[in-house]
Amino acid sequence: MTPVQSEIAMIDKSRGKSRGKGIVVRRSWQRNLLNFLMVFGPGLIVMEADNDAGAVSTYVQAGGQYGLHLLWILLLLLPICYFIQEMVVRLGIATGKGHAAMIYERFGKWWGRFSLFDLLAVNFLTLITEFAAISLALSALGVSPYLSVPIAAVGLILIVITGSYLRWERIVIALCLLDLTWFVLAATVHPNWLMAIHRTLIPSLPPGKITSDLIFLVIAIVGTTIAPWQLFFQQSCIAEKRLRFADLEWARLDTLIGATFTVLVAGAMMLVGNAGYRHGIRFVDPAQLAGAMAPFAGEFVRKGLLLLMVNAAVLGTTAISLASAWAYGEVQGWKHSLHKKIWEAPGFYAVYIGCIGAAAAIVLIPRMPLQLVIVSVQVFAGIILPSAIIFLQLLLNDRELLGDRWVNRPWNNWINWTIIVVLFALSLLLAAQVMLPKLFS
Repeated sequence: MTPVQSEIAMIDKSRGKSRGKGIVVRRSWQRNLLNFLMVFGPGLIVMEADNDAGAVSTYVQAGGQYGLHLLWILLLLLPICYFIQEMVVRLGIATGKGHAAMIYERFGKWWGRFSLFDLLAVNFLTLITEFAAISLALSALGVSPYLSVPIAAVGLILIVITGSYLRWERIVIALCLLDLTWFVLAATVHPNWLMAIHRTLIPSLPPGKITSDLIFLVIAIVGTTIAPWQLFFQQSCIAEKRLRFADLEWARLDTLIGATFTVLVAGAMMLVGNAGYRHGIRFVDPAQLAGAMAPFAGEFVRKGLLLLMVNAAVLGTTAISLASAWAYGEVQGWKHSLHKKIWEAPGFYAVYIGCIGAAAAIVLIPRMPLQLVIVSVQVFAGIILPSAIIFLQLLLNDRELLGDRWVNRPWNNWINWTIIVVLFALSLLLAAQVMLPKLFS
């Protein structure tokens, strides 16, 4: 019996004990809703947490630099996001283990260490971008980085060390839903909705030649929409919730809702950036754009954009730090669960706290080029993503591990290998641009 079924059985038994106690489930739709609500969480969090500080900078910059011309990329990325994370769902349910543990188990220590090093490196660099965004946004609101960054770090630690996965999950889902405010901001700056729909459905490139800046930004969009840490994070979340195959359809729905919500929010970010494009505003980070938009968009848009940057950074930081802590804890054989108190899993929590503390300290170094770091990390994530997906693809074709019922079908493999080839092509384009800067000039 799955955890979901056990909970429903307990609820059903309560019907005969005392009137008015518990929840009476009489209809199938009520049972389905309860099932979904108990499974719901990892799919939304893994997707929306990827709309982190780097995503805000990248999407807003895309809208500010190229208007609505790159909206179609988001529509293309929607099924890619879903198919990749759906494989993670199946693998997590089938094994009950995290992604790092499965790579070590099925491919050996060398490849396990390679994947873990890639993950920890890009995760730590990404954490720097999250605190950089907190520093930029709250500085624009008059709060010193030497106050905002340490307070944010302490808050991020406190929401995790309570010894309750469910409490952490509820807090983070609430933060995800705060991103609904992006739609309000997008509507407030009065975009051309018909043109936005047209640019989303019909691919187009900005006027002029293909430039190095355009290639760089396209790869950054891919890198920030699909990140390597997501594979590790969602699989560990599923292991934490102890989901089983009876929960698979609801976990898939959770993932689809998360992917759709995330892409829509990303589109809203581009629309906000497009307001700067329409008014001829040049900016290097969203905080500058927020200040420049205040005269015609109002204080609500200025403060809303800055506070949503902070929210995005907080979401990204807690998810990415946990992805690192879960992966390292799995490999080391430590207890690595949010169900454990801090003294029951000291190594796991030490990695989480250490990642946050070190990244926050680096951001406080004077004269750090914060926006350059933010966008560059998204490109770095785009480069290492193909290798991470290859491990996932190979694991999902392991019949000994998953059995005939749950391995990838031929159509899965066609889609997934196509995605991998496209991502490798983008990575090669980026490498060519770095080595031959005048190639796209």
